[in-house]
Amino acid sequence: MQFQKILIPVGSVVLVVAAYRGYGWAGVAVAGGALVMWLLLHFTRMMQVLKRASNRPIGFVDSAVMLNAKLRSGVTLLHVVAMTRSLGELTSSKDSQPECYRWTDGSQSWVDCEFHAGKLRKWAMVRPAATTADAEAPTDATAAPSAP
Repeated sequence: MQFQKILIPVGSVVLVVAAYRGYGWAGVAVAGGALVMWLLLHFTRMMQVLKRASNRPIGFVDSAVMLNAKLRSGVTLLHVVAMTRSLGELTSSKDSQPECYRWTDGSQSWVDCEFHAGKLRKWAMVRPAATTADAEAPTDATAAPSAP
């Protein structure tokens, strides 16, 4: 359930009422200022994340493997956008639940994320199959060349 939709407004009202009962109108002013500051901090963070994401291609991430390792169930879409510094490529139909986004890296690996009500529910990483040229390449780069 979305307790934040109920808990934050009710908590704000309780804070203002408690401030009034304890300190009168000066307490209401301080509590109101604190609530406005809290709202401004969240708004500023959201704008900063979106500003960074606007400078990158949609659906691009530096490393899909690292993104897959950092993801946790229940994080918000804004948190994932902050981690990737890129808006995800929407793969589901617009304005439908759940929302599915994809982030792809330079090696064509991708992470598909499913969000329900803005929270990450599940994700899956897909790596491309190795080609024959990749399979023939030596894997041990530290091996010393043989002497003639």
